[in-house]
Amino acid sequence: MSLTQSLRQQHRQLWERMVTHPFVYEMGEGTLPVIAFRRYFLQDYVFVNDLVAMTALGMAKAPDLTAANHLNQFLTGILNPENDLFVRAFQELGASEAEYASASANPATQAFGDFLMRVGLEGTFEDVLMLLYVTEGTYLDWGTRLLEAGKRPDNPVYHEWIELHGPAVLGDLVGWIGEHLDRADLAHRRIRLEQIFRTALRYEYLFWEAAYHGHPGWPDQSFEASP
Repeated sequence: MSLTQSLRQQHRQLWERMVTHPFVYEMGEGTLPVIAFRRYFLQDYVFVNDLVAMTALGMAKAPDLTAANHLNQFLTGILNPENDLFVRAFQELGASEAEYASASANPATQAFGDFLMRVGLEGTFEDVLMLLYVTEGTYLDWGTRLLEAGKRPDNPVYHEWIELHGPAVLGDLVGWIGEHLDRADLAHRRIRLEQIFRTALRYEYLFWEAAYHGHPGWPDQSFEASP
């Protein structure tokens, strides 16, 4: 069994909980409350900054230009100025430019982003790839499941978000990452890579939870809101 298959088998229950979270199911059905998706999207807008920074650090550690180019293509898709999905979605969701420009991380987003940056700064190229395998692989999984089930919600934001995480967009990237990790001689680093895999998976689940349930933010925010 390959490294990625082994890790997915080892943590299959948590992986399934993430990719079948009620947030995902209701988004596919079109019944997810807009306020929940709005919370999620504001946090994802914040999170992407750390994802981009970690990926750029990974590019600097790539063993060759081919490997670096795979990550560069991923970054290009995120940073392309013509990709105005966030702006269009915020308009649909009723979030003003001032609101999303000043959005700050909630505890789950902060912890996840800090973990990304630590792996990017201290880890190897394969460490970065393992983290990306979870962040992009889980999204590819739920996106593929929804598309194969014929889920096309009427809400245009939900619809586009599902399409963006299907095989046509993420398939090649996740496939290449998995192949690279499975070909590399990483047996001596199994414990560390398993830790990265499990931690990232935990944070992905908590990210859904915070958005879906509207978990409280930082304790002092209530103080700041008081007269």
